[in-house]
Amino acid sequence: MTVQESVTVSPLPNQAIETHGLTKRFGNFTAVDSVDLSVQKGEIYGFLGPNGAGKTTAIRMLCTLISPTSGSASVDGYDIVQGANEVRKRIGLVSEKLIMYPRLTALENLMFFGRLYGIERTTLRKKSEELLEMVKLTPFKDKLVGGFSSGMRQRVNVIRAILHDPDILFMDEPTTALDPQSTRFVRDLVKDLRREGHTIVLTTHIMEEADELSDRVCIIDHGRVMAVDTPQSFKQKYNTESLLDVFLELTGRELRDSANGRISMRAPMGRM
Repeated sequence: MTVQESVTVSPLPNQAIETHGLTKRFGNFTAVDSVDLSVQKGEIYGFLGPNGAGKTTAIRMLCTLISPTSGSASVDGYDIVQGANEVRKRIGLVSEKLIMYPRLTALENLMFFGRLYGIERTTLRKKSEELLEMVKLTPFKDKLVGGFSSGMRQRVNVIRAILHDPDILFMDEPTTALDPQSTRFVRDLVKDLRREGHTIVLTTHIMEEADELSDRVCIIDHGRVMAVDTPQSFKQKYNTESLLDVFLELTGRELRDSANGRISMRAPMGRM
């Protein structure tokens, strides 16, 4: 058996992501409990749940940042454990926490991360400048990212994740704390990426955003999938015009407060 054969699986022709019984335990706590997912190529897949529902843990497994306790998953046909390096080549991650260096300029950040993907320098610079133009940041390309507004930083964060033209993009709350103009811009950018053929897994707590952007929505709670359907079908089934009503019906109305007791000692962006 060749190495390629040992890390690939046989996904259905139109599946970008498949999981079977995907489970992650931390000690006696089960964060993700036997989750089965099937994300189609070219769709925006809304992945929704209350705080602590298991969304972030599931995405961290799919991005090969942590290993599952049991079960299996494939991303673009590669097993997330045995084929982790191949998975990483094919995905982009727009994390809730910005992945960039505040003491570098926008262009320097893109050049740094692009080189990590092995993109040739001349090609990378051209691609970086094209992407900066796409998100209207060319006038600021030589400015330090630490001085950018939240919306500007998030636009750099998005194009950093697509520098290597990944087939699959994970977007974790991409419009959190953005002003209305930046929110609209990022949402339109997500739609553009879908039209270009990217598969997007989107997490958000903004139900209107999930309703507008998602082709299908998966609602997860207590580590388990509660339901999967299109936003329109969900609303028809629950006789409502609001996806929020559906979400609350499936997950309940009790508050999900949590505190881990840890204190971050890192300086905030812009003050490092």
